[in-house]
Amino acid sequence: MTRGNLPSAIPHKPVCSMADRKPEVVFIQRKRRDAVTNFSLEQIFDDLRERIAEKYNSRRWIPRYSSNGTFRRAWIAVSASFAQSDINHVTGDINFATIFLRRKNTILTILDCGILERRRGLKRWAIRLIWFQLPVWRCRCVTVISEATRQKLLEEVACPVDRIRVVPVAISENFALSEKEFDSQCPVILQVGTAANKNLPRLAEALRGVRCRLRIVGPLSESQKELLKVNGIEFEQMAGISQRELISCYCKSDLVTFASTSEGFGMPILEANATGRPVVTSNVTSMPEVAGDAACLVDPFDVDSIRDGILRIMENPDYREMLIKNGFRNVKRYQPATIAAQYIAIYDEILGR
Repeated sequence: MTRGNLPSAIPHKPVCSMADRKPEVVFIQRKRRDAVTNFSLEQIFDDLRERIAEKYNSRRWIPRYSSNGTFRRAWIAVSASFAQSDINHVTGDINFATIFLRRKNTILTILDCGILERRRGLKRWAIRLIWFQLPVWRCRCVTVISEATRQKLLEEVACPVDRIRVVPVAISENFALSEKEFDSQCPVILQVGTAANKNLPRLAEALRGVRCRLRIVGPLSESQKELLKVNGIEFEQMAGISQRELISCYCKSDLVTFASTSEGFGMPILEANATGRPVVTSNVTSMPEVAGDAACLVDPFDVDSIRDGILRIMENPDYREMLIKNGFRNVKRYQPATIAAQYIAIYDEILGR
């Protein structure tokens, strides 16, 4: 009590407005099922969180379950609605997590539309609705990682064209130049990925009779191993490796092959560019866009085209050096700070800043 038996003043706690504090971005991320076959979205967005820290607070929300089965996916979507913040950024794979979020505060990153290419009929219709159409409707903004993905998405969903923005994937600064003399007699060829779209069977045929050693990152099925043996390929395989081990694979290789039949982006192209390795990649979907003039483009459906591209790099030092030089210039387009600035601009737009 104060003098005169009057009650003491109750301290006033000021209300903190958006203008007085840094707004928060919640990154709604998948729970990973397989660290081998899924490229690391987590590392990409962890880096982004650090780079936006000056303007935005951030946190991650990861569901209890992986995206597997109707019940678990419904649980993910409902649970995500309780994790909302000033900006909700769903970072791919679990696109349906946007369905119960506040539309005006939500951004969705879509990696590719590959899941639709592998489906037909009613199942394709359901996946298109739940993974693409409804999530896009429930977002203020959608980012895709390549123009090729943007065009494909616009073919599949009905939405305003300007809602979908291209924001590429940033190349990790851990990938840097590693000098190595090219072994033209028996080069080490690095192949990153073994999923169906990575085109390993045609690569094996293309390398038949070519003196080389093939280093494969990713799990191999028995049929894939048999195919490599039938084509007389000397190979080694590793899976479940860390980023440091992956970088070591690039540094110990002479050239990189990435002749996929379809990609949403094509990170191995940039990883090869950054480490100073010539790369053979495909002339379809996103890969020409990502590579620019920093890769040898081939037809992934033509074994002879793949073979000719590999031999051209092996046999032509001037061409090889040109690709490497162009690669160093190419990766400048995908620096983490550049990509972070693009996301910050979108976040500012959502908040009207």
